[in-house]
Amino acid sequence: MKTTVLKFGGSSLADSSQFRKVATIIGSHEGTNYVVASAPGKRSKDDTKVTDMLYSCYNLAVSGNDFVAQLNAVKARFSSIASDLGVSFDIDAEFNVICSHLEDAPEKDYMASRGEYLNSKLLAAYLGYDFIDPATCIFFQPDGRLNAEKTNDCLTRELTGKGRAVVAGFYGTGADGKIRTFSRGGSDVTGAIVARAAKAAVYENWTDVSGMLSADPRVVDSPLPIKEISYKELRELSYMGASVMHEDAVFPVRSAGIPINIRNTNSPEDEGTWIVPHRSNVAESGSVVTGIAGMKGFSSIRVEKAMLNNEVGFAARLLNIIASAGVSFEHVPSGIDTMSVIVDSNDLRSCRSQILENIQEQLEPDSIIVDTGIALIAVVGIGMVYRKGVAAKVFSALANADVNIRMIDQGSSEINIIVGIDEADYEKAVNALYSAFFK
Repeated sequence: MKTTVLKFGGSSLADSSQFRKVATIIGSHEGTNYVVASAPGKRSKDDTKVTDMLYSCYNLAVSGNDFVAQLNAVKARFSSIASDLGVSFDIDAEFNVICSHLEDAPEKDYMASRGEYLNSKLLAAYLGYDFIDPATCIFFQPDGRLNAEKTNDCLTRELTGKGRAVVAGFYGTGADGKIRTFSRGGSDVTGAIVARAAKAAVYENWTDVSGMLSADPRVVDSPLPIKEISYKELRELSYMGASVMHEDAVFPVRSAGIPINIRNTNSPEDEGTWIVPHRSNVAESGSVVTGIAGMKGFSSIRVEKAMLNNEVGFAARLLNIIASAGVSFEHVPSGIDTMSVIVDSNDLRSCRSQILENIQEQLEPDSIIVDTGIALIAVVGIGMVYRKGVAAKVFSALANADVNIRMIDQGSSEINIIVGIDEADYEKAVNALYSAFFK
């Protein structure tokens, strides 16, 4: 029988009623199942995620303020779930340890990880599964990156002989022996790591939506769902924020060729979105564009200099100036005598003067122009490789909507076209592009 890894997000495990839904979903799977659990999420729109409550406890402790009331509120969340489910779980002992940690030497990552740790232990007890603490088998390097091979070897050994187990998401152990967390949403990454170690047939990522959509529903009315998407397309859309899972979750499963299925805990009958290594028959399917995504909040640093193309190393020096200020770049469109660097406006704000001064001193340009208020929109699809006129369709749609294009960039893989426009035109532009390709 096949092995399945099922990861459940915070909304899927927010309270006892959600736990019961999760148990039903898990029970419908035959074969070997490994489950990855997040911390309890919001039970309603105005609720607070447990991870945010734990961060609050940490902040109170390090500032010398009383954290007991906030910690007791966290404890009440878990006590309520355990009581409603009739699970025997020593809540007091667990929170005594956490309280001592806050009193003695509070650590931010340790506190943030306790939501996943406790929820996973509780879920394991409810299901009758083994519990695996990732602090013993997921490892980070000194630079903070995942130690992928050491983790895979150790986790494979840990899973061997355990037909059914719950692994806490979001954290592992750093090179210094202390608890280290992934960035927010990192339980998705844990699920992918477990899927690789278990040699799973599929990684099911259960959340509160029925897969990915072809555009942001906050901008486009009722966008079409995406039934199948490749790893490459997912990465391109995730880069623009259009994903229901952590963008780094692709890497562990991609190396093993394991498909991901995004599913909805509240509508388990929905097939959701399949994320696969390669989409088949794209050329014949008529599917040109898979999705449209975008973000606001970018700036352009445009440097002009006569004979720039003859100046060896100019681009490297310009990018080094920006990197030395701690700013990463998004795109680098260029011309024969011009070069622009697109950066996040928030990153640029505190070091703008320093960067411009260094560019002037080190590169001696004819002019430097900084444009702000830029939005980036990506049109993504494997099918673009096989169809002529996609770029023309993009530009025509924007022109017909009276949207001025300030930047154009196309990846070398030819599966995406990115345009920069004024932020004020963002919603209008996304809807124009959606209508051009999906209606």
